[in-house]
Amino acid sequence: MPSPDVDVVIPVHTPARPIRRAVSSVLDTTAAVRVTVVAHNTDPEAISANLGDLGTRPEVRVVSLQDGIPSPAGPMNHGIALAEAPYFSVMGSDDELEPGALDSWLAVARSTGATTVIPRVRVDEAAEPTPPRRRGRVRELDVDKDRLSYRCMPLGLIDRTRFPDLRFTPGLESGEDLEFTAELWFTGAHIAYDRTGPAYVGHDDAVDRVTRTVRPLSADFAFLDIVAAKPWYRAASRSARRGFGVKNLRVHLMDAVASRLDAPGGIAAYRAELLDTAAAIERMSPGATALLCRADRKVLRELETSAPSADRIRALLSTRWGGGLDARLTANPFLALHRHAPYRTLRDMMA
Repeated sequence: MPSPDVDVVIPVHTPARPIRRAVSSVLDTTAAVRVTVVAHNTDPEAISANLGDLGTRPEVRVVSLQDGIPSPAGPMNHGIALAEAPYFSVMGSDDELEPGALDSWLAVARSTGATTVIPRVRVDEAAEPTPPRRRGRVRELDVDKDRLSYRCMPLGLIDRTRFPDLRFTPGLESGEDLEFTAELWFTGAHIAYDRTGPAYVGHDDAVDRVTRTVRPLSADFAFLDIVAAKPWYRAASRSARRGFGVKNLRVHLMDAVASRLDAPGGIAAYRAELLDTAAAIERMSPGATALLCRADRKVLRELETSAPSADRIRALLSTRWGGGLDARLTANPFLALHRHAPYRTLRDMMA
């Protein structure tokens, strides 16, 4: 086929995944696109059979990676290494693009010179509100001012020439995409948001997603040490690092708390690890903890007790989404209007 404008990489781990839907949606474009389906630790012939007639098209190729490692990093990196187009994009095998999405992302990239184009995202019918950009801002986005760290998914269009060596973190059971996206936001230039274009549509109907498994906390947060050691992270402004930290506390750590409330041994079995992780985030992002809402700070204080109450923590986690004062205010009232404090972050997510 002619040289593509975009290489799209789609790993697939089992023939049960709706790979035909994903590939068909990518091809619904006028751009020159090539789809690389990476059959990961599964029979590539079965994947080709699921593609049907799409598998015979010159712009679709099925490649095999049999590494025995249950991580999406390997097949993602394998597909990215095969990319030759000026831009590449990655996609989940359960997901799809709205018609014309790639055309729209390319138009934005070409008109703005963006190294990364962030798309609108829907998960089924619900709009994904991240990143909480400055109101009206669609180009020249900033990792700090536009709180890009909240967009953890590496979706959209990426300039391959600007990021020739960008890869997912190998060897991690979880969070293999968090270093990837952090590097995009901390080192990217001319980052743009396609505010009105067709969306990337995620589906949450798979029953075997590895992200639903409760793993050791050390596995879920292994990415922290990797990011903290990167020269681009150490060179970033204190405010940008603080924003990265508060996102990790507010999103990933609180999710980890919630997922362990009913885990074997109860929340008390995990309290030390959770507090150690919170401390590690604070060390790499000084001042992040102070920007949490009052409800989140109360969760941490509950974990500091010798016998934390799961019911108490559950009620606090519910409070943080209730929109009341404990969800919107920081413990220090002078920080309440900080860019990364909950009031402005939540406000801009809903804008």
